[in-house]
Amino acid sequence: MRAAGQTEAALHGFLGAVARVRRGERGFLPESAIDPVESLPRLEALQSAQTAVSDESLLRELVVFKLNGGLGTGMGLDGPKSLVPVRDGATFLDFILQQIGHLRSRTGTDVPAFCLMNSSATQRQTREFLSQRPELGDPASLEFLQSAVPKLDPTTLEPVSWPADPEMEWCPPGHGDFYPSLFSCGLLDRLLARGIRYAFVSNSDNLGATVDAALLRYFAEGGFPFLMEVAERTAADRKGGHLARSRTAERLLLRESAQCPKEDEAAFQDIARHRFFNTNNLWIRLDAVREALMAQGGTLALPLITNVKTVDPRDAKSPKVLQLESAMGAAIGEFDGATAVVVPRSRFAPVKATADLLALRSDVYRVTEDHRLVLIESRAGQPPVVDLDGEHYKLLSDFETLFPGGVPSLRDCDSLQVRGRVEFRPGVICRGKVEFVRASAGVGIVEPGVYVNQRVEV
Repeated sequence: MRAAGQTEAALHGFLGAVARVRRGERGFLPESAIDPVESLPRLEALQSAQTAVSDESLLRELVVFKLNGGLGTGMGLDGPKSLVPVRDGATFLDFILQQIGHLRSRTGTDVPAFCLMNSSATQRQTREFLSQRPELGDPASLEFLQSAVPKLDPTTLEPVSWPADPEMEWCPPGHGDFYPSLFSCGLLDRLLARGIRYAFVSNSDNLGATVDAALLRYFAEGGFPFLMEVAERTAADRKGGHLARSRTAERLLLRESAQCPKEDEAAFQDIARHRFFNTNNLWIRLDAVREALMAQGGTLALPLITNVKTVDPRDAKSPKVLQLESAMGAAIGEFDGATAVVVPRSRFAPVKATADLLALRSDVYRVTEDHRLVLIESRAGQPPVVDLDGEHYKLLSDFETLFPGGVPSLRDCDSLQVRGRVEFRPGVICRGKVEFVRASAGVGIVEPGVYVNQRVEV
């Protein structure tokens, strides 16, 4: 790790995680150690509250961070997901920069501050993209680098060797690495010296995660060290992490699926018991984070997440490896007085697959004056359910080929399901529940027209 230029804080944190695994820890958090969270403040109520605090003054004390270390490997890409076109050729990062520009137009200055956390896999292409926008300044000043740690042999806990592609021997230690990386590069101290007190952190592929003035006011006025945006769990979220409360420390905490013992899976997936999930939209007091990092040698002892994967994520037959990770949201358990707010589902719209991208590109979303992508009002906060055949639509290149003239109209669609290899011509309108099926070889063609509550074989 030293030879690869990793920081001492990253090294310290990684060796601590390895030692915990050697002692037999796997980061499990049993149901007996937690209580469910019954109720929380809601954003709608905060937005209606009156306050004397100026939004512009708070924006001057804010930095917006976007986690930009992810590749679009799930969609067959080898570059930053944030550079995938979303609407009319504009990428995720285009939208993010437009949103920042809109906020800065309110302050008339270069605040709120803005920064990306890149990984070694996304840094070069992201810097090239930012260099095309000289008004933003030096691309190097707009990003910092996430750490990298060795993938481990699950049996020996030694670093794996993969001569076919030595870069595959490394992995990011989860986005919990945000805190020590921010500290080690000196950026945390530089922000504090500029009078920046608050940070809003979210994923770059979630265009629903924008700076909300009511949340910023509530966070600042309440003096909270840490605030997590959570949303109501649905059946579709039962396998994802949830918010809970520690019985011993009486603090809020985050439990991921990898931390749940097998015997507690039923309780973990009970969305009536554990009602809220982490959107990974976080509000952080920078001075509180610095104090915690200083007390722990430049890192945070976040709950351990042990993930078993393959050394080559694109090859399921490659050797198994152990990746030691932590979650950024787990820091909620590090601070007395940390809190959470229930937000609408519209603030959680990540793109994990081409089906998510199809919805964003459709007419079910509109672009606002402040450059947000939001569901049209007639949807009442509910996007259509899109289910594309993984064999034919998983890769972005295949997806683009099968929607050569743009995606169908979904504004009145409840669900769209596609089975087989199906190409959509321009002018397709889907209403209600629509299914297109290609049972034979070759490509089925969906001609222009209105399809309402029907199953169509093409």
